[in-house]
Amino acid sequence: MIVRYTRPVMGKIWEEKNKFSLWLEIEILACEAQAAQGVIPQEAVAVIREKAAFNIDRIAEVEAEVKHDVIAFLTSVGEFVGPESRFIHLGMTSSDVLDTSLALQMKQSGELLLRDLEELRDVLARRAREFKMTVMIGRSHGVHAEPTTFGLKLALWFDETRRNIVRIKSAIATISVGQVSGAVGTFEHLSPKVEEYVCERLGLQPAPVSTQVLQRDRHAEFMTTLAVVGSSLEKIATEIRHLQRTEVLEAEEYFSKGQKGSSAMPHKRNPITCERIAGLARVLRGNAQAALENIALWHERDITHSSVERIIIPDSCILLDYMLSLTTDVIDKLLVYPENMLRNLEATHGLVFSQPVMLTLTKKGMRREDAYRIVQQSAMEVWRSKQNFRTVVSANPEVTALLTEEDIEAAFDPAKGLMNVDYIFKRVGLD
Repeated sequence: MIVRYTRPVMGKIWEEKNKFSLWLEIEILACEAQAAQGVIPQEAVAVIREKAAFNIDRIAEVEAEVKHDVIAFLTSVGEFVGPESRFIHLGMTSSDVLDTSLALQMKQSGELLLRDLEELRDVLARRAREFKMTVMIGRSHGVHAEPTTFGLKLALWFDETRRNIVRIKSAIATISVGQVSGAVGTFEHLSPKVEEYVCERLGLQPAPVSTQVLQRDRHAEFMTTLAVVGSSLEKIATEIRHLQRTEVLEAEEYFSKGQKGSSAMPHKRNPITCERIAGLARVLRGNAQAALENIALWHERDITHSSVERIIIPDSCILLDYMLSLTTDVIDKLLVYPENMLRNLEATHGLVFSQPVMLTLTKKGMRREDAYRIVQQSAMEVWRSKQNFRTVVSANPEVTALLTEEDIEAAFDPAKGLMNVDYIFKRVGLD
């Protein structure tokens, strides 16, 4: 059974210590690049690399006075470095540090989310194979339709998770860019080679063109991808919630020893984890909407996006990491009840075979409209009388005028409806 503790790891990406460490590395790399060009003395860079550090409490103290986080950070670093600190941040603007470090944090988070998705994919694959031929009723509009298998449900979620893996990889690539291009992106006070050096050392691509900021369509793509993944998890959770309803009870969240479902009703076993997943997906979609609003900024930059991003990006990354962990655990431990699936399959007294009967009549020469009318009339009789559908059909003279007993037997063969399950599993890559 899978036990995962990724949430604290994700949280550390968004802690101030990691953020300021990235800021410091960006500043030092920019110094190294400018030293290679003869702009900064090499010996000064050696001192900066050796002494550069920061104190989080000191940064907060300075920021309370100057009301500027990067200036406060540089002040703290300068107190560690000494006179050579005059070469730090040379020709740069705050967003060169802020946006490049944010891209790194999003890239780090995206890579964790990718691992989460791969774990979910693997658990779905295992359980899909386990229940490949576990027959159950398929539903449309919430109403019984035709037989399917529980394995096919899981295969569907497996396939969607693979698409989400592709999406998150693309979103990581889109956000994995940096900039060190100055006040309006023109490199007026430093060479583009500085940006290229910094980005290469950080595992980023330099933005082909920027203003004072990286363009927020990149962040919106990342955030909307997280929302899509969250919506997929909500889809899985909603299905399990329905299957756990008392009158259905085809599958159920694991209920641990000592767990309690209700303060008032001791018998309750509620799908609380799936409900939590479904609720949190709404937060991801709301945050994605805010990210879309951040795309339009004034001219080369304003800061309407900044305060929003400080909330929505860390929260969404941490939330989705948590939701993926929950979903993987739910699927891994999911209780499945094949006997209840068969009971529910038989609840409509054979009406799930209405289409095979209709198609058999049409193959024997009856007009489809007439076949539909005859089968529907028989089906409505079953709804009223609760008789067996096969019995009602076999007593209909319009049916027996065309179909032999062998034809009717074949129309009610449950195996025929599932004869392509192996093929679907092979096509989805689960053979």
